[in-house]
Amino acid sequence: MQGKIIRGIAGFYYVHVTAGTEAKVYACKARGVFRKDNRKPLVGDDVEIDVLDEEACEGNIKALLPRKNQIIRPAAANVDQALAFFAVANPNPSLNLLDRFLITMGRQGIPCIVCFNKEDLDAGEGGMLRQIYASCGYRTLLVSVREGTGLDELKGLLSDKTTAVAGPSGAGKSSLVNCLQYSVHMETGQLSRKVQRGKHTTRHTELIAAWENTYILDTPGFGSLDLPDLEKEELAGFYPEFSAYEKDCRFGGCAHIAEPVCGVKEAVRQGRISPERYDNYCLLYGELKDRRKF
Repeated sequence: MQGKIIRGIAGFYYVHVTAGTEAKVYACKARGVFRKDNRKPLVGDDVEIDVLDEEACEGNIKALLPRKNQIIRPAAANVDQALAFFAVANPNPSLNLLDRFLITMGRQGIPCIVCFNKEDLDAGEGGMLRQIYASCGYRTLLVSVREGTGLDELKGLLSDKTTAVAGPSGAGKSSLVNCLQYSVHMETGQLSRKVQRGKHTTRHTELIAAWENTYILDTPGFGSLDLPDLEKEELAGFYPEFSAYEKDCRFGGCAHIAEPVCGVKEAVRQGRISPERYDNYCLLYGELKDRRKF
């Protein structure tokens, strides 16, 4: 019997199996041979299982099927795309954190959609944020989960794919997941007015069967994100809006920081590149440069 691992907790792997119009979830242990071969099952893995107790829905994982890909953060397999989910306001979005997420996914070869929630709180700010990332080449959406606006377009982008959904606490990610599927209703936390962040309502990485052939990889909310293993010279490659202006740099291998004639810096001055994105680039470049000193 074949299925897909939807979560792993305390040594058990929960495998979602679809047979016709019915679906079951089996609690499974992984055979010791996986540990011997240094292979660990991941959320998103397609597996073969032996059923030990049909009534209790218990079994053993006997084989891991070939993976299409594997991502490190969050640890998962067979991911088609990522959805960066941030709020327009309450809490205010950290574009530095968003850029870190886009770089992390890009480093792992995962295409990314950028989605800003809570359009109803500040449509003007939402439009500006959408324009920043759309101009960089990212598919960018503006939605309101509370009002239900923009969700049809988002569902179209998620259909027939496995999507890793990630964002900071309080952005409304768990409420979004609730809207996108019917069989599982996740706990949602009320936003703390004092600290302007949500309670951590998603406590583990979980794959949710939203509808046919469509899975959502929900991850715990985060407030910080370390950059992946990256050389500072590689960073500009994760800012796609730079590429059109690098031909105007005087020096090959321009870092776009302190060089006297730089097409990228000139594009920032002319408003062709977002100053917020460029400032984040400078901060992250400095972070990577300092990292190599230790």
